[in-house]
Amino acid sequence: MKIHFIAIGGSAMHNLALALHNKGETVTGSDDEIFNPSKSRLEAKGLLPEAFGWFPEKISEDIDAVILGMHAKIDNPELLKAKELGITIYSYPEFLYEQSKNKTRVVIGGSHGKTTITSMILHVMHYHDREVDYMVGAQLEGFDTMVRLTDDADFMVLEGDEYLSSPIDRRPKFHLYKPNIALLSGIAWDHINVFPTFENYVEQFSIFLSEITTGGAIIYNEEDAEVKKVVEASENQIKKYPYQTPEYTVENGETLLSTPDGDMPIEVFGKHNLNNLEGARWICQLMGIDADDFYEAISTFKGASKRLEKIAETDTCVAYKDFAHSPSKVSATTQAVKNQYPERKLIACLELHTYSSLNPEFISQYKGALDAADTAIVFYSPHAVMIKGLQDIKQEQIEEAFDRKDLTVFTNPADFKTYLYTQDFKDTSLLLMSSGNYGGLDFDEVKEFVK
Repeated sequence: MKIHFIAIGGSAMHNLALALHNKGETVTGSDDEIFNPSKSRLEAKGLLPEAFGWFPEKISEDIDAVILGMHAKIDNPELLKAKELGITIYSYPEFLYEQSKNKTRVVIGGSHGKTTITSMILHVMHYHDREVDYMVGAQLEGFDTMVRLTDDADFMVLEGDEYLSSPIDRRPKFHLYKPNIALLSGIAWDHINVFPTFENYVEQFSIFLSEITTGGAIIYNEEDAEVKKVVEASENQIKKYPYQTPEYTVENGETLLSTPDGDMPIEVFGKHNLNNLEGARWICQLMGIDADDFYEAISTFKGASKRLEKIAETDTCVAYKDFAHSPSKVSATTQAVKNQYPERKLIACLELHTYSSLNPEFISQYKGALDAADTAIVFYSPHAVMIKGLQDIKQEQIEEAFDRKDLTVFTNPADFKTYLYTQDFKDTSLLLMSSGNYGGLDFDEVKEFVK
């Protein structure tokens, strides 16, 4: 096939382009800007556009399909040309479904834990040399790309994102995969710019359950009240398997998972990650991996990129960075680090970076999210608020929202960096939570100061 990508430079889009190229398809693409690592990875395979911008002349009748990324606008010149020529246009999830129609589709959904659970499943499969197709939202150790497509694999494991599919398809991505096996990890209001009310957001998960194929299965976290409610209310003719956080202990900064063969040390930690692990175990069981083989493999899992990723450690200090940004994720991650190192002071830094987190109507959801930290820091950029077209948000609003009188708020990247690098990190855990980079913080540089 000859396939053209409109907005090829996105994290998900460029990985799909690489996967199709590796499969032997002819791939072309355009974008108005592409940054690393996408840029260098596309360049290495000869897929980097010769010039940035949109070029309708690239769209010709010999193209079999166009894949449209969320970054493109509805009046994109290449999109308009493809419509004019009657070329089949897919959103990213639509195309993945087309590629997996004859496979057993395993879809991992939920407001949090999707990437980690998907990564755990793929790690176990890779460990035991089980070939599966996949799409995951993070770069994994031992995997060249975040997407794999073949003709032979029996399973396709998909991270089921609830965000929109494309500029011309406003359905959530995970509504399009029609899973045979699904997992639902948790429901906590997010993406306020798309789902303006909590009820509207929850409804998307009800629809997700209704799209599971008849006779399929849902694995669900029964510790989450909203998940339990949605699954029990579903009238779809599917099997329902609940799971809970397994027993575990923490000793001297090491997490021990209770298994039928005794306590087993594991690399990941935190109640939320142990809960994720149990969900992954259920899915792997339905994919033919027994408990002993699962535990053997998962003991070597070190985590997904940017998910509680250890960036520095000394005898008396440890530093982690994490993608956490929604209230539930921030709370769970902060508590996890404190529980892992209870005798150490915890400095937790959160960047408010997403549309939801910077919205004055939503920010009250963060109440208590940093309570487990000994020192709590929030950073946000007034410029980012302006770019997103949101109302100005004041430091006082943030302090009130988190309900913490000793909260320190920074709006200037230089001031935040100065504060961070003048701290005494002896007997300390440092947690940096953001989907951004605090206005230009060099995480490699952090390693030099955490001593």
